[in-house]
Parts: sequence; C-alpha cells; structure tokens
Amino acid sequence: MTELVREVSENDQLRADIYQLLAALLRSQPSAELLQFLSNLEVASDDDSDMTKAWLALKLAAGQFTSEQLEEEYFNIFLGVGCGEILPYGSWFMTGSLMDKPLALLRQDLMQLGFERSDEVKEPEDHVAALCEVMGTLILEAPGYRQLAFYQRHIGSWIIRFCEHLGRAPSAAFYATVAELAKAFFVIEANEFEQLSLDIPVNCPGSEAEKIEPTTSELAS
Repeated sequence: MTELVREVSENDQLRADIYQLLAALLRSQPSAELLQFLSNLEVASDDDSDMTKAWLALKLAAGQFTSEQLEEEYFNIFLGVGCGEILPYGSWFMTGSLMDKPLALLRQDLMQLGFERSDEVKEPEDHVAALCEVMGTLILEAPGYRQLAFYQRHIGSWIIRFCEHLGRAPSAAFYATVAELAKAFFVIEANEFEQLSLDIPVNCPGSEAEKIEPTTSELAS
C-alpha cells in the first residue's frame, strides 16, 4: 500500500511502535516475552506526565503477572462465556450495534488502502487491535492526510470511551494499566492530528476516484 518513499521521523516511529504494542496487548493476553520486555522498560521517573505515569504503571504490572494468569483476565474482559465485559469493536461504540454501517465503510476503506484480511483472522475488522495495526502501518507508509482521514473516520470519535470502559472492566487488573496507557496515548494522538494543517480528501482514503495530489507539506510528512 506504500504510495511514497517517506522518511520516518523518530516521533512517528515511536507512535507506530505504540500502536503495534497496543495491538498486541488488545489482540490476546501478552506472551511471557512481551511481559519481560515491558517489565524491563526504561522510563524517565522525573517526568510527571500522564504518559510517563502510564508507562510506569504498565511496567510495574508486567512484573506482577504471568501470561497464564492474564489468559483468564483477557478472556473475561474481551471474550467471556457468550460475551465479554466489554465489546472491543468500533461499530459498537459508534452505533451501539455490531456489524453495522461503520464496519461496512471500514471494509471499503481497507480494501481501497490495500489491506487484506488474513484467512486465520475471525474477528471483524473493526476490532480495536486491528485498527491499531492499521494505524501503525499508515504512520510509517502513508502520507499525513490519509492517516488523519482514517483516524477521524474510524477511531477518533470513540477510542477514549473504549479506554475508559476497559479501565472500569470488573476483571481489569493488568488491563487497567493498558487502558491507562492507551488513554494517555490517544489524548496525545488527538492533539497530534489537530496540528496537521492538511487538506482531507473528500472521498474516503485510498479511493481510486480520489484525484487530489499530495502537497509539498504532505510529501514531507
């Protein structure tokens, strides 16, 4: 799906990495290797920002749980017997229903952007982990206006509410710290996108009908 050869800034690489980390944590319980990685993070303790506090909380929690323990926590929160404690789908948060119009629009946009669903994946494409994976890729490979359009259309209107629901889930212990990190990150992301002085195409991102060419600022983004 790469359209332009882009020089990825250190900030964009960090954003993409966080999206991929959130995707891994929200797709399934973390592996032993991921927990070890998180418990060994170097976090600046002299910074009192919400993001730093969230990293410190996640680091501490990662050292207190095993992957086997978190399997049950993840199951209770996201899967459950019949239904989990929260529903991690964009359509649900946008409309109160599953498999609704937002999912159809998302599938159309993903197809136009060149994303293909793996045969092994059973979850709908609007699962929060899948959306984080897409955003991580777009930040590294797509011009700024496509990132902005996708985020505003499929994530920005509901992601903070999702984080708040996750943090309040009855079974959330480790995942309460994941929710804290995600909320702090998405607050920063909202500010990041607000700073983009880019023209958003009228058509959905990746549309063949879209004829608007990137501006000089977009080529540099």
